[in-house]
Amino acid sequence: MQDPHSFSRPDDAVIKHLYLDLTVDFDKKMLSGTATFDVEVKNNATQIILDTRDLNIHKVSLTEGTELKFTLGDTVKYIGQSLTIELPSAPMKKMGMDNEGIVIHYSTRPDAAALQWLEPSQTAGKKLPFLFTQSQAILARTWVPIQDSPGIRFSYSATVKVPERMLAVMSAENPTEISEDGAYHFAMKQPVPAYLLALSVGNISFKPIGFRTGVYAEPEMLDKSVYEFADMEKMVNAAEELYGPYRWGRYDLIVLPPSFPFGGMENPRLTFATPTVIAGDRSLTSLIAHELAHSWSGNLVTNATWDDFWINEGFTVYFENRIMERIYGKDFADMNASLGLDGLKETIKSLGVTSADTHLKLNLTGRDPDDGVTDVAYQKGCFFLCLLEQTVGRKKLDDWMRKYFDAHAFKSMNTETLVEIIKSDLLGNDSTLLKNVNMEAWIYGPGLPANFPVVKSERFEKVDEELKKWNDGIKTPSLATKKFSTQEWLRFLGGLPEKISLERMKELDDAFGFTKSGNSEILCEWFTHCIKNNYSQANAAIENYLINIGRRKLVKPLYSAMASMPEGMIRAKEIYKKARENYHAVTYRTIDEIVK
Repeated sequence: MQDPHSFSRPDDAVIKHLYLDLTVDFDKKMLSGTATFDVEVKNNATQIILDTRDLNIHKVSLTEGTELKFTLGDTVKYIGQSLTIELPSAPMKKMGMDNEGIVIHYSTRPDAAALQWLEPSQTAGKKLPFLFTQSQAILARTWVPIQDSPGIRFSYSATVKVPERMLAVMSAENPTEISEDGAYHFAMKQPVPAYLLALSVGNISFKPIGFRTGVYAEPEMLDKSVYEFADMEKMVNAAEELYGPYRWGRYDLIVLPPSFPFGGMENPRLTFATPTVIAGDRSLTSLIAHELAHSWSGNLVTNATWDDFWINEGFTVYFENRIMERIYGKDFADMNASLGLDGLKETIKSLGVTSADTHLKLNLTGRDPDDGVTDVAYQKGCFFLCLLEQTVGRKKLDDWMRKYFDAHAFKSMNTETLVEIIKSDLLGNDSTLLKNVNMEAWIYGPGLPANFPVVKSERFEKVDEELKKWNDGIKTPSLATKKFSTQEWLRFLGGLPEKISLERMKELDDAFGFTKSGNSEILCEWFTHCIKNNYSQANAAIENYLINIGRRKLVKPLYSAMASMPEGMIRAKEIYKKARENYHAVTYRTIDEIVK
C-alpha cells in the first residue's frame, strides 16, 4: 500500500541501512555531510526514490566515487520533493557500504522544519547554543534525504562532529561524557522508521537512575530531572511484566529546553521530554510512562501510514494507564482515564460530532499528517481497547497483546490487518462478541459509539462535590481541597463555569495561588479562565508563560482563547511577536493559523 505522504516506492528499491556523517555548524544553522545507504533493489528496478524537503543536494555517487544521476521533483505541499536516483545499469539485488553503497552529499537549510537552533539565551545555562530535532511525522526529510514513511524500517549508524564542550546524543547507543575532539559515534542496530531519527546537541550532562535508565539534561536542570523521573526503572519493569521484554537495550531520557513542541517524543533508547513535566512532585510523570509504552506500541509495532496513527497512540495510552495503575494504584489510573475522556469530548465537539476526523481510521491524503494528532487517536483508541478488555477480560486481552507485540515486532501494521487479527485471534470470530464490540462503529464511524465504556473515578466524584459547593456560592477557602493531586486540580479547574466574576476569580487565586503555580498543566487550565474572564492580575504571568514555553498543547488553548475576542486578538499578536522565535516549527505553524 502506497503511503500518501511519501514519494518512495519500497516495492522497487528500499533502504536497509543508513550511515550519517554530519558536521553541526551553529553559526550557519546547518548540518552538512553525507548520507550513505545500503539499498535492497527488487524487480530489476533502475532507480530509487527518496523524500526530501528544503534540502540542498550537492552530489550523489557510489561509495567508490562514480557519480549517479539524480533529479528533484516538483515541490508538493506538506511532503516536499522526490529525490530520484538512477541506479547503476548492472543488475543487483543489494547495494551496501561494503560495495556499491549510495552516497548523498547534502546540507540542510537554516529554516529546516525538523531542526530548532537555540541561542544560549534560550537555554537554562545561557552559555552555549543548543540543537534538537523533531522528525515526527514527516519532518525527517528536512534534515536527512530518506524514505520518510513509517512503513519503511532501517538500521542506522552515524558520526556527528560538534563544537568543543558540547555533547551530542541520538536515538541510538549514546555517550555519557563530552568528547575532546567533538566527534561522536552512534549505532541503532534495530530497524526503525525515519520519524524516529533524532539528534540533540548542547551543554548536556548525564546521571544514571537504574542499571538501564538515566537522564540527560543541561547541568542546571539535571538534579531536578533525576528527582522527577526517579521511577523510570520501576516503569520499565512494570511494562515488561505486562507485555514482554524491553528490546532496545537502555531506556534513557533527555530533558530539552522549553521550546520543545511536544510533551515527549518516543525516540528509541532516548525519549525527548519537555521540562514542563517537571513539577517538583512527580505528578506529571504519566507522560514518561506514555513514551516508554511506545517502546512496544509504535517503535516495535508501527502504524503503516499516518492514516493508521491510532494504532500507535491508542495502544500506547492504554498501556500507559496500565503502567501507572501498577505503580501508583487504580485510583490514579482512573483519574487519568477520566481526564482523557473529558479531553476527547472537547475534541469531538470542536471537530464536529459527524466529522470524519473523529474516526479512528483517518484519510489524510493531501493534508498535513499533524492534522491527525488529536485526542481521537489517543483517547478513542485507548477506550476501544478498554472495551475489548471489558468484552473478553483483562487476562485474555493481556495475553493477546503480548503475543501481538511478539508476532509483529519490528514490523508495520495497518488498520485493516489489525481488525482481522482482532476478529480472529482475540474475538475468535464469535458473532455475539463481534456484535457487542461493533468495530465498524469505532474504527470507521464518527464520535463516541453507543457502547462506549463507562468511566468512573471515585476521587473525581469527590472533586465534583466540591465544585458543586463552589457553584452554589460557598466561599472558596472552606472547600475540602487540601490533599488534591494535580489530576484533581485539573478536574476542578476544568469543571469551573465559562463565566466567572472577577471577585470570584480573585477569591480562587488568593486561596489556591494558581497564578504562581509551578505546574504547567494547572497554569494552562487556570490561564484559560483568566483570559476568558479578563482577570488582568494574571496578564504578566500569562505573557511570561507564552514566551518561555513552546509546548504546543499548552500554548494553543491560550492563543485560541485570546483570539476569540477582538481585544484579545490584539494582545495575542503582541505576545506572539515576542514568543514566536522561541517556538519550534511544529508549534509556530499551528499558532500562525490562530494569530493571523
